[in-house]
Amino acid sequence: MSDKLTIALAGNPNSGKTTMFNALTGARQHVGNYPGVTVTKKEGSLKAMDRDLRIVDLPGTYSLTPYTEEELAARNFLIHEKPHAVIDILDANTLERSLYLAVQFLELGAPLVLALNMMDEVKRRKMSIDSKLLSKLMGVPVVETVARSGDGKDEMLKAAVEFAANNRGKVEPLAISYGQDIDAALNEMEPLITADRFMTDRVPARWVALKYLEGDEEILELGRKTGTLARSLEDISARVADHLQKTLGTSPESVIADQRYGYIATLMREGVIAKDVTADRIRTSDRVDKVLTNAFLGPIIMLTVLYGMFQMTFAVGEIPMGWLEVFFGWLGGVAEATIPEGLFQSLVVSGMIDGVGGVLGFLPLILVMFFCLSFLEDLGYMARMAYMLDKVFKIFGLHGSSVMPFIISGGIPGGCAVPGVMAARTLRSPREKLATILTAPFMACGAKVPVFILLIAAFFPESGGNALFMITLGAWAVALLVAKGLRMTCIKGEATPFLMELPPYRIPTLRGVLIHTWERGWQYVKKAGTVILAISILLWAAMTFPGLPDQQAEQFETQRQAVHTEMNLAQQNGASEGALATFNDHLSDVDNAEAEAALKNSLAGRLGTTLEGITKYAGFDWRTNIALVGGFAAKEVIVSTLGTSYSLGEVDPEESEGLSSRLAADPGFSSWSAIALIIFTLLYAPCFVAVVAMAKESSWKWAGFSMVFNTVLAYGLSVAVYQIGSSL
Repeated sequence: MSDKLTIALAGNPNSGKTTMFNALTGARQHVGNYPGVTVTKKEGSLKAMDRDLRIVDLPGTYSLTPYTEEELAARNFLIHEKPHAVIDILDANTLERSLYLAVQFLELGAPLVLALNMMDEVKRRKMSIDSKLLSKLMGVPVVETVARSGDGKDEMLKAAVEFAANNRGKVEPLAISYGQDIDAALNEMEPLITADRFMTDRVPARWVALKYLEGDEEILELGRKTGTLARSLEDISARVADHLQKTLGTSPESVIADQRYGYIATLMREGVIAKDVTADRIRTSDRVDKVLTNAFLGPIIMLTVLYGMFQMTFAVGEIPMGWLEVFFGWLGGVAEATIPEGLFQSLVVSGMIDGVGGVLGFLPLILVMFFCLSFLEDLGYMARMAYMLDKVFKIFGLHGSSVMPFIISGGIPGGCAVPGVMAARTLRSPREKLATILTAPFMACGAKVPVFILLIAAFFPESGGNALFMITLGAWAVALLVAKGLRMTCIKGEATPFLMELPPYRIPTLRGVLIHTWERGWQYVKKAGTVILAISILLWAAMTFPGLPDQQAEQFETQRQAVHTEMNLAQQNGASEGALATFNDHLSDVDNAEAEAALKNSLAGRLGTTLEGITKYAGFDWRTNIALVGGFAAKEVIVSTLGTSYSLGEVDPEESEGLSSRLAADPGFSSWSAIALIIFTLLYAPCFVAVVAMAKESSWKWAGFSMVFNTVLAYGLSVAVYQIGSSL
């Protein structure tokens, strides 16, 4: 066995797995992606028992028969990377249900250690779990832990290291009886798989046979490459499925699941769990939910929580946001003073500092919002929001499971449409899934929030929290109304029932909330420093070249020379300082006019000017058009592009005010054009990455429909609001 051990942390969602990962690794983490999918991969390192350990936080999963990319990524890691030990973090409050995944790990032959997490809650409920008995019955180490406080984590690591050292990767797979029909099929399939050596270098042959009977699509696809073997295995699976359907009215997958739960129930009957029958049977979470999810009080409390979050975001984040604005203004001034005038100075100041600085300037507000979101998630309140909104969603033809894709996409500002769209795959109804995919991008994702904050700061500085709250409610209203329209026209179908398990409330730890805030904030900063920087440079080039024609440049130079001549004459005649200052103002006017003419003549300027014939009805000028076109790549680019265009269009060296101040001072902008721009940004076509995700989850036809429909809807509403508002 190698000196460095790989230990995988696995478990159901909300089991405390990531909290345990953070407790083990702290800041020693690396975030990447699993091969072939857009699922985040988190790793950390530490030293324990004189061994270097690599800790991998697998995505939360309920099953090793994957229905989501997260579950597929978790299983593929176990199969292909063969960790030295797998620690299954179980919610000890729901031990019987949590053991279902553990049974599947044992079927796979994984070197398993069970961590009974949240044991503090178990004890508060006057319950006891005989971990030694459970260890004896299942044949694996069992450790009691409390991830939030770190209790038991050292014992857990010690058990994993010792188990890995003693077994050296060789663990006997669990083989339980799944009933006469399934067992007979397994006995028939195993020799065929072994003889063909299909996947047997990585997993037990019996496990492969189980996956065939469960209809595991990935294993079926791999098997079809073998030819004859695949046909034999699929024939056996089809025969068993047909027999079970005719005799019991069920499927092999259901029978296998029932037998696994039967095995777990047998373990429980041995006396693993004991409970004080005199204890209060109503758990604290249930008592709290009687208030927080009450039909009348629940929605009021939810809206109050969201409103308070927005008020806190602006109240706390506004001051450091001002500091960053001053910093980037100072940085631009330093760059102008140290870099010789020319294209390179323009690239650094206008393309990079003003572009990226416009996005990073809102980082304090974003971090405060992420902090609030992380607190609500760790508390367990987000799941309650989904539960309460189910009845509302049914009215509009959606499913209760659509709530989480909406929230993840930015239903509470700060999310992202890409994972939101992917989260819709949990919906079983194809029509409800499609309606969710098409409407989730209407939410106020984290990429749109800087645009909203910019416009709010420029035109509604006294109503920051209120304005963002209204934008959020507007996003939900439009998404639900569009969903209703789709479900009544092109995506008709019956509604399906909604069942949801609510995780218990838990007091978030400051350390856990700060880690989650940092992870989200770092992703925002990293995107600003990579994707946004690259797009800002490309757009700077599009807004710089080809420059003014020589004839037009000569005209501006002639005007400049004329002002200089008049200024020299005035100096010779002893003109006052006030009179000379007027000439300097004239020179600045000529410089600004030349810069604006050059910007208008650039590639981007020509496109923006062309579109102005259509967008003027919504109050958008050519600068705004350039920004909105760039927003198709990533919505944050809208802010960076406006920063670049206003920087290129104004060349006063004394000008150091922020972008929001420049917008407010622009006579072409008004409060109504700002509202129209907020509406358009909120609703128009999703960013390119979100469109690709939509195509993968549905089809390119529906992804294309979303781009066209969303943009037309956004334009229509923006024009209506601007025209009506301007006429008042």
